[in-house]
Amino acid sequence: MVYSYKDIWKVSVPIMLSLLAQNVVQLTDTFFLGHVGGIEQSASGLAGLYYIAIFTVCFGFSVGSQIMISRRNGEHNYKRIGEIVIQGTLFLQLFALILFFLSTFLLENVLSQFMKSPEVYAATEKYLSWRIYGFFFAAVNVMFRAFYVGIARTKVLTLNAIVMAVANIIGDYALIFGKLGCPEMGIEGAAIASVLAEAISVLFFVVYTFATVDFEKYGFVKMKFRLSIIRSILSISSFTMIQYLISMSTWFMFFIAIEQHSEDSLKITNLVRSFYMVYFIPMNALATTANTLVGNTIGAGNIKGVLPLIRRVALLNFGIIILMMAITLAAPEFWISFIAPIDQASLVEDTVMPLIVLLFSLPVSALGTVAFNSISGTGNTKAALILETITMVIYILAMLWIVVYKQMSVAWCWTVEYFYWGSLLIFSIIYLTRAKWQNKRI
Repeated sequence: MVYSYKDIWKVSVPIMLSLLAQNVVQLTDTFFLGHVGGIEQSASGLAGLYYIAIFTVCFGFSVGSQIMISRRNGEHNYKRIGEIVIQGTLFLQLFALILFFLSTFLLENVLSQFMKSPEVYAATEKYLSWRIYGFFFAAVNVMFRAFYVGIARTKVLTLNAIVMAVANIIGDYALIFGKLGCPEMGIEGAAIASVLAEAISVLFFVVYTFATVDFEKYGFVKMKFRLSIIRSILSISSFTMIQYLISMSTWFMFFIAIEQHSEDSLKITNLVRSFYMVYFIPMNALATTANTLVGNTIGAGNIKGVLPLIRRVALLNFGIIILMMAITLAAPEFWISFIAPIDQASLVEDTVMPLIVLLFSLPVSALGTVAFNSISGTGNTKAALILETITMVIYILAMLWIVVYKQMSVAWCWTVEYFYWGSLLIFSIIYLTRAKWQNKRI
């Protein structure tokens, strides 16, 4: 099968809408906590990154599972798909338990040593003391996502994310401000609301799957833990787990380094990050689409169709990002004012230049994220890890010079994104056009 722009759009739009709804969760926290205080808003952003940096190992496992599912789907070997989902879910519950205790240890014994502001650390600790319970629900969610993305049946992701976003908005309103008969809990209420939203998301996936999926067709029959299947998943996903851990941990380090400058620098960076999350909705959706459609294309035996498919997805991503850039550049202060803390209006003007610096890195990142995720889609996750590691070395060196050693302005600090995405795009293009990835078996 040759995937047209229409086919790519049909798969990517539901993913895009689901990411939009999921990002509403973080943006809701940012908006509501901006009415509590700048410290709480900054702490929630930093704590959110910490949570993602720890949990990203589970997400990396689900991406490896998704690669295998998409390949089995392309081969029409449907009965193998269910056992991948079931065994992956059981494994991730055990892994979530480990991450729960590990994150508590790191928070108390490591993170506290690196943060400069006692107030920001105290607020971060309050948030994470509740947020880490979300590991168990999020681990189930990512395996459901791997299943539906892998079989290119992505509409359910939109429905699920809308349910999750609505639950979080109601929970934030009730628990942060003490509305609807709930106690006023501030930043802790935001964390509890996020956990409850993830739990509701799991419930939705379970009900939807039982109601709509053919269990016999996809092999959802055996619940017994099978180590052999876990090993086969890990042969692919172990590299994506390490890759995502390196990537997100390094970005968390960037925020910690910014926090060393001043509380205002962290507040500005957190505002820019909120915009980054919005821009990454179409980029991540199309990168995920490239990943699964490349797997399905190879599984169907159409090797020659892979590179044209990647070009189509990349061009579509590029066009969307250019449009989003133009909309933002037309009135940056107007958009920033929506999420800036209401008691610190001066931050709006200070955030404009860092945001513009970020904006002009987006076209490169739009192309780079599609090309890089396509490498994982071929099943060559070891190669993807190697490229990510080399790119991260370049990124860290740039960060150490610009952010840590020279302690430049926040706008200059955001130029590290050019080093990351520029390098990743170049390495990915070289690999896809020169390396022998066509006969990778998974």
